[in-house]
Amino acid sequence: MTTRRHLMKAILATATAPLFIPSDVLGQNSPSNRINIGLIGAGNINGNFHTPALLGYNDCSIVGIADPVVERRTSLTDRINKHYTKSICTPHHDFRELIARPEIDAVCIGTPDHWHAIIAITAMKAGKDVYCEKPMMHTIAEGRAMADTAAAYGRVFQTGLQQRSDKFFRFACELVRNQRIGKLLRVKVGVPGINGGIKTGVNFPAAPVPEGFDYDLWQGPAAVRPFSPERVERGDRACYWYYISDYTIGFLSGWGVHHVDIAQWGMGTDLSGPTEINCDMATIPGDGLIDDAVAWHATLLYPGGIPVSFSSNGAPNPMGIRFEGDQGWVFVDRGRLDAEPRSLLKSTILPGEIHLYESPEHHRNFLDCIRSRRPTIVDAESGHRATTTCNLVDIAARLGRELRWDPKKEQFVNDDTANRMLSKAYRAPWRL
Repeated sequence: MTTRRHLMKAILATATAPLFIPSDVLGQNSPSNRINIGLIGAGNINGNFHTPALLGYNDCSIVGIADPVVERRTSLTDRINKHYTKSICTPHHDFRELIARPEIDAVCIGTPDHWHAIIAITAMKAGKDVYCEKPMMHTIAEGRAMADTAAAYGRVFQTGLQQRSDKFFRFACELVRNQRIGKLLRVKVGVPGINGGIKTGVNFPAAPVPEGFDYDLWQGPAAVRPFSPERVERGDRACYWYYISDYTIGFLSGWGVHHVDIAQWGMGTDLSGPTEINCDMATIPGDGLIDDAVAWHATLLYPGGIPVSFSSNGAPNPMGIRFEGDQGWVFVDRGRLDAEPRSLLKSTILPGEIHLYESPEHHRNFLDCIRSRRPTIVDAESGHRATTTCNLVDIAARLGRELRWDPKKEQFVNDDTANRMLSKAYRAPWRL
């Protein structure tokens, strides 16, 4: 007998299922079977990175764009419709309008970091799968809420740590995981600290908000601040918001999470994290628009006593990740792979050894997983863990002392002050 409860469960299951027909019925590239994607944010990352990539696949369609700036959303909409040679993409002022569209299967979030959690959780609760740019979240509490929501609602989630979809990074981590360099002794991670052209210690005068720019929506859950063009500049130019604590923790996570993720993937700690964090050097400007760390060096201690040196600006670690063992080392960076002994570069990972998740391409992996419902190569949990490590360094840098962390409880050990920094207050009416 069908009860009302069983009927409601069936309706909800249907409402949250992907809205496409199996490929063996109409063909994967049939218009009625394409994955409909909405872009949230029309700045540099969505406009110049995700849009070209997604337009290159015939089994998905970009059907909506949400951005609080009229010029940005209309310009990108026009570009996408020109590619399709018909008007299938619609602009929206508010991301909630886009998420409410039932025909949209997934969203790609390319907003400032302080918006990631609210948008992603709203989308997942509405039955959408999510691609969320890195860093996945602004605070550790947000990341935990995002990962829990993805699990509870059965959503496919991918974060923009695309180095895992690169064969060099995967092979380097497989060499380490299979002990081709012997017992792992230490890891060294180097990233940039700040983009060129950005000036620290500078305050910019307030200016009128341009017509067509919903600055209140742009700020969202962050504190209200005077408008200036520099504060909101898009990422392909001098992007100051990327180093303002209202919106992000700077390159500590904005760039750092890429290499920290690979370090943890190679160590096999991508679902846990460090237990001790010591940031012995951090440069945080005391005045000006920028108030995030622009240079740092931290030592992270992982289970088993493996130390990770994490630094910026080439001191002491050059750009990339270096795994050092008692029988050799492996170094990897974008477009570069090196090892000692060099014979490791020509070695083969054997059938009985550890083979890490292989992705053909980051966007392709996301689309394939929407169809198969399998986890992506960087799902919400692993993305949260990698970003958490960067946030731990930020908290240690601001407190100026060594911290102990429990990766299972995701709490600092006997440190109420540090634990209060796991989250930030939101401006009303925004909440997770």
